[in-house]
Amino acid sequence: MEDVPMATAGGPAAQPAPQAVASEEPRTGVVLVTGAAGLVGSHTCRELAGRGWKVRALVRSPTKADRRLAGIAVDLALGDLRSSDTVRAAVDGVDAVVHLAAIAIERRDESYEDVNAAATIALLDASRRAGVRRFVHLSQNGASSASPYRFLRSKGAAQDAVVASELDWTVLRPSVIFGPEDEFVTVLARLVRLSPVVYPLPGGGGARFQPVAVDDVAQVIGIALERADSVRQTYPVGGPVALTLKQMIERVLLAMHAQRVLIPVPVALLHPLIAAAQRVLPHPPVTTSLLELLAVDNTVGDMRVWTTFGLAPAPFAPEELTYLRSITVREAWHSLW
Repeated sequence: MEDVPMATAGGPAAQPAPQAVASEEPRTGVVLVTGAAGLVGSHTCRELAGRGWKVRALVRSPTKADRRLAGIAVDLALGDLRSSDTVRAAVDGVDAVVHLAAIAIERRDESYEDVNAAATIALLDASRRAGVRRFVHLSQNGASSASPYRFLRSKGAAQDAVVASELDWTVLRPSVIFGPEDEFVTVLARLVRLSPVVYPLPGGGGARFQPVAVDDVAQVIGIALERADSVRQTYPVGGPVALTLKQMIERVLLAMHAQRVLIPVPVALLHPLIAAAQRVLPHPPVTTSLLELLAVDNTVGDMRVWTTFGLAPAPFAPEELTYLRSITVREAWHSLW
């Protein structure tokens, strides 16, 4: 399996660097974290609480929050980001906002446009009215308001609104994020459990990603929030190497101590099958919208965030993916329903 190293504008992939010195003393206070019970949200809450911030965690599901935020010093705020009352109450009295809430898979009552774009615009307006200046926004690699793909277009519209705002913003654009209970690599692992003997490779597995560990993303968020020189900056965030989907699945199989025959399957052939699964399954592992995104290169050429912040990102390696071993056939099956 060959890794595809990413080059920066000035040379090869980022190497471990000495800890950078922030351009100002870290300032803390009350920070609102949206999507706090999500993968990035829970890790970010832990990171910020450890840095001395008083974290107000906006969540929709108290059950999910109890599980994912257990042991983290947070002030829970319950509500839907699409509710103007919820947003006004959430930003009242905070010093900064870390906006992580977004959806990659639409549900019947949740659209990309409402959750990813409109809710972000409403949050920006509420933050401005409440006198909040600092705003860190988690966008998406490939996000563009001109994208032909609705997910990336919705994230692009949100990013455009952030950049056009009067706030002291920082935008982070990660490639695929991995970690316990992630929404991409865990799906690959569940499909391993549900696909005995053979494993289908959409489009031959040539789609390219640059997976980045969730703890590294949380660290980037924490550092960016406290650095004056990150204000009005946009940072791509990718792991140390680019990998094809096939290479990622090979690492998943190694981590799970599993063997499968990888069979290339044309995307055009999978499309109607996934469309049918969407109509039948309450929680399909893949949607046609996400399948179409395999045509978009999801690698990051700009590695300056790591050298600027003095971090060395973890590799997407089997030893970093041991959390996948706990996935069983039963759990994989129940995740669909």
